[in-house]
Amino acid sequence: MARRIAAGAAYGGGGIGLLGAATVGLVLAEVQLAKRQVGNGNSPHPPSADGLYGSSFAAADEPLRLTMLGDSTASGQGVHRARQTPGALLASGLAAVAERPVELRNVALPGAQSDDLDRQVAVILGDPARIPDVCVIMVGANDVTQRMPPTRSVRHLSAAVRRLRTAGAEVVVGTCPDLGTIEPVQQPLRWLARRASRQLAAAQTIGTVEQGGRTVSLGDLLGPEFEANPRELFGPDNYHPSAEGYATAAMAVLPTVCAALGLWPAEEERPDVSRREGFLPVARAAAEAASEPGTEVTAAMPTGPRGPWALLKRRRRRRVPATDPAPTPST
Repeated sequence: MARRIAAGAAYGGGGIGLLGAATVGLVLAEVQLAKRQVGNGNSPHPPSADGLYGSSFAAADEPLRLTMLGDSTASGQGVHRARQTPGALLASGLAAVAERPVELRNVALPGAQSDDLDRQVAVILGDPARIPDVCVIMVGANDVTQRMPPTRSVRHLSAAVRRLRTAGAEVVVGTCPDLGTIEPVQQPLRWLARRASRQLAAAQTIGTVEQGGRTVSLGDLLGPEFEANPRELFGPDNYHPSAEGYATAAMAVLPTVCAALGLWPAEEERPDVSRREGFLPVARAAAEAASEPGTEVTAAMPTGPRGPWALLKRRRRRRVPATDPAPTPST
């Protein structure tokens, strides 16, 4: 299904439904019930975390530029302090690894679907003097809940990755989280939401890797760890992550951001057979990543008889020393 969605996106195909027609009536009824129970959209506006991180490092070094794009997950909706947002956590961690200042800019919009990426990319590329070194995109959850055709969703994401890569930025995409773990969602909507989320995540991986980006499965953003600790890892609205939840997601994405910039240890870039890493056709790698949170997929080989190939990595999560917790505001 993911391969069909990605192919439809690439070649202009129509919508490929993720849900059977016979289930639509029941699903819509449960969606309305879930909306009444979930506080989505009622969280305070996310705090602005834009600014300079790692200012304690040598001022002579040109800051790395990190830009966040996507929806409420990328913007940090659900927390009250700038330092708790995923952008701030990634900027602080990247500064610690690179031992270099990091300038963070966040153009993500709460409630955004993938079609808003066109606007967000235009904002980023509007100033040629500030092209990011690396962009992190987190998007997809609203596409599922608002029933955007998955081919359209992947088409917009692929176009965004292509434009950013052409401009010279590295791109890391946190794929659609597992919506089947939101507490108020009941069966069979829970199962259908999980299935739709994973199919879209796999298709996002195929589209992103084919445009030269990397992906990290964010199933664990609302996945097994959240399911086991909902009171700790969900925010007050039971929908957006808490500060601890965003920290979990940032730890999953940070190694891939560092690897994209050539900052991760070289020995860890080789596949580790003991962790079941290796080279796979991109569609197979995408399917495996969608079902295993924290898995990275990146382009590896030219197209062969079985299509493009990718490297699947299961990076160990590392805690990095914290830099200054609050940014120096941009001027």
